[in-house]
Amino acid sequence: MSFSFRAVAPVLALALLGVVPAPRVAAQPDILEPGTLAGAYLTGAVAFSDDNFAQLAQSYDLALASDPDNAMFRELALQGHLASGNFARAVELATEAEEAGDLSSTGAAVLQAAEFLRGDYEAVISAAEAGRQAGPLNDSVGVAWAELGLGSMSDALAAFDATIEQHPQIAAFALYHKALALALVGDMEGANALFADEEAMVAVMPRRGIVARLSVLSQLGQFDEARALAEDAFGSSPPDEVAGLVADLAAETPVPFTTIASARDGMAEVYFTLALALVGGRDAWAPLIHARLALALRPDLADAILLAGNLLERAGQYALADQIYATMPADSPEYLSAELGRANALFQSGQEEAAVDSLFALSTARADSVQVFSALGDMLRRKERFDEAAEAYASAIDLIDEIEERHWVLLYTQAIALERMGEWERAEPVFRRVLEFVPDEPQVLNYLGYSLIEQRRNLDEALDMIERAVEGEPDSGYITDSLGWAYYRLGRYDEAVPVMERAVELLPRDPVLNDHLGDVYYAVGRTREARFQWRRALSFGPHPDLDMDMVRRKLEIGKDAALKEAESSQ
Repeated sequence: MSFSFRAVAPVLALALLGVVPAPRVAAQPDILEPGTLAGAYLTGAVAFSDDNFAQLAQSYDLALASDPDNAMFRELALQGHLASGNFARAVELATEAEEAGDLSSTGAAVLQAAEFLRGDYEAVISAAEAGRQAGPLNDSVGVAWAELGLGSMSDALAAFDATIEQHPQIAAFALYHKALALALVGDMEGANALFADEEAMVAVMPRRGIVARLSVLSQLGQFDEARALAEDAFGSSPPDEVAGLVADLAAETPVPFTTIASARDGMAEVYFTLALALVGGRDAWAPLIHARLALALRPDLADAILLAGNLLERAGQYALADQIYATMPADSPEYLSAELGRANALFQSGQEEAAVDSLFALSTARADSVQVFSALGDMLRRKERFDEAAEAYASAIDLIDEIEERHWVLLYTQAIALERMGEWERAEPVFRRVLEFVPDEPQVLNYLGYSLIEQRRNLDEALDMIERAVEGEPDSGYITDSLGWAYYRLGRYDEAVPVMERAVELLPRDPVLNDHLGDVYYAVGRTREARFQWRRALSFGPHPDLDMDMVRRKLEIGKDAALKEAESSQ
């Protein structure tokens, strides 16, 4: 009996055992009798639905203590331990599963990683020949790296070539790893010939693969091609983590090949490559599991640290994210990115002031980093500290030698901060500069167009902008609302009605959109429906962009009277 990733849900296990499954709400472990199988079931079920990996591991370890031969409990405990970073315990559970004859593909991958970790390459090959299945890429390319670990480059190349020929669906991945293997043994010509097959490589080669190719090109003395590739990949203002590499290429200094240094590193790359490929797939756990396998073999693999941290943040496991970001070596070029990740994890966990303070400290320590000041601006903007956000964005922009199209988001967020702090005269030129770079970007067209509508300025131009934004993102409730509101501001009430109704259909619980629809209904004489929408707006509020008192007065005395009252009080 075998299991694939998350193939058996705890709720199914409970149903098979005649136990009522836990609802998808917060668990109440304190009301459960400690140490009971039922308690483990319930907390495990909730942990599973919440992606609480550490709790999942703990709960199913407890369940196994009561039912040690239960394959489902073992598998769920294994996945929980692996996802939360307890590789040693995952190996123990995988070994038990293999002995019991119910090894999953996850367990097989864990055992394979353990064999690479201890350098037992013969065991890797023997297990593959015996039919142990950790996945097509893991198995076939794993054998190739194991052969190289045994010192047989010819057998390794034969294994890579067999994978390319027999498994066309993963041939590009095998080709990429073959190039890494050739570079590892010093065959830079052979590696470059494979890297140059851009049609095959483009879909599978991560950014670290580009770095690998740059080092290969520099070793071959092909600096012009290397500089062109670096410019294409990173622009004229490369991020901090590759700035040193780009500087070496500019000085025509050969860059050592350090992407991998051993067969074990090569297998870590296999797991990392798979993790990247699996992001966004149906199984949300699979990329994290493979990132953890990569880190089990190579704990300092910076890109895997960042990927795992990001995946843990997405899962809402901020403490685990913080833990893994903290493992980034201080001398790593990616250290800054990890610290930014830690700050974001703090913010997401509710420790917002601590997160802001950490970024202020980082901006002092790394006062030359565009990335830090941009991140600080984003966080301050989320806290609605717009004056400070605008200053942070300005500091980031001042550090850029030449503003390019790829900086448009930085300019856009600076313009938003300026607009929100009431500095429209400063904000508008920045918005327009952004449109010079991305003239058809719906979000920018919508923000600028809506702002102009609200100020009763350049109404025809504003309407054109919003109409173009709607064409670009027809299913955006906010952009559709802007179009309806533009029609309303222009006095085209009948045209505004169906557009605003569509906006509320797209975002039915947004208080601002419901308030707008109420105003539109009122304008065409549909007073009863207007009052209904205003009540909905109040029920969904508050909202920073909604004047709740004004909505209440519209309900109490009517919109016209409420507006006159507001004008007279100013």
